[in-house]
Amino acid sequence: MLGLRGTGRDWAGLVVAFKDFDVSKGIFGSEWNGLDNFAYFLASGDAATILFNTLFLNVLFLTATLAAGITLAIMLNEIRGRFFKRVSQSVIFFPYFVSPVVISIMLQVLLQGTGTGSGAVNDLLNVFSLPTVDWYNEPGPWPWILTVVKVWQLGGYMSVIFLAAITAIPEEVYEAGMIDGASRTQMAWRITLPLLRPTAAVLVVLGVGRIFYGDFGTIYAIVGDQGQLFDSTDVIDTYVFRALRELGDFGTTAAVGLFQSVVGFVLVVIAVLIQRRYSKETSIL
Repeated sequence: MLGLRGTGRDWAGLVVAFKDFDVSKGIFGSEWNGLDNFAYFLASGDAATILFNTLFLNVLFLTATLAAGITLAIMLNEIRGRFFKRVSQSVIFFPYFVSPVVISIMLQVLLQGTGTGSGAVNDLLNVFSLPTVDWYNEPGPWPWILTVVKVWQLGGYMSVIFLAAITAIPEEVYEAGMIDGASRTQMAWRITLPLLRPTAAVLVVLGVGRIFYGDFGTIYAIVGDQGQLFDSTDVIDTYVFRALRELGDFGTTAAVGLFQSVVGFVLVVIAVLIQRRYSKETSIL
C-alpha cells in the first residue's frame, strides 16, 4: 500500500507540468494548459544556452572522471607496499566527502580577482610576469575549472570502482603475460584496460542516463547567482531553481523536470542498444 500511495503522489506531481498551476487551487483544481509550459521553456532565449551547457559540462565531467578513475586505479594497482597503497587510496578518496560549500571557499581563495588581495593563482601568474585573470568575471575558463573540480572530487571514488574490477581479474592472466615477456606497462595496456571495458561501459550508460541533469549542488555552490558566468555554467537544474525561487513558476519547473527524465530514459535505451550492437559481452541487458 505504501508503494501504491507513493506512486500516486509521483503521478500527481507530473500533472503539474501540464497545468497553469495555482497554489490556491491545488494540483487538480488548476487549469490545463497542455504543452504550454514545455513550449515556454524551449522558446525562451536561454533554452539553447542552458541545454548546451548541461550537455557539454556533463560530457566533460563523465569523460574526465572515467579517465581519471581508470588511470588512478591502474597506478594504485601497481603499488606494492600495502601500507602506502592504503594511505594513497584514503588520500585520493577523501575529496569525495568534501562539501561543495567548502570547495567554493577553496576556489575563492585560489581565484580571487586581480589587484590587492588577489588569489593564489593570480599571485603565481604575477611571479612569472603573466597577465592576471579576473576569474569570476570571465565565463570562458569555467567549464574547465568545474571539470578539474569534478576530477578532484570524484577521481578517487571512480578509482575504487575500477580497482575492485581489477582485483577480479584472474592472476593467471598476468602470469601468462610475464611468461611472454610483457612489461608492467604492456600488461596494463594489453590486459588491464581491455578487461575494464565492462565496468566502464556500465558507468557510461549510467552517466548518459543523467546527462541532462546538472550537478546542482557543486555548480550552484561555486557559481551561485553570478550572472556574468551563466553563459558557460548555467545548467537546467540551476535554471529551474532560480525560476522556482524568483518567479514561483511551478508549472514550468515541473515541465523541465519531466523533460529531463524522459530524455534521460531515451538516452539510456539508446546507449544500451548501441552497447549491445557493438559489444554484446559488455552489455548490461
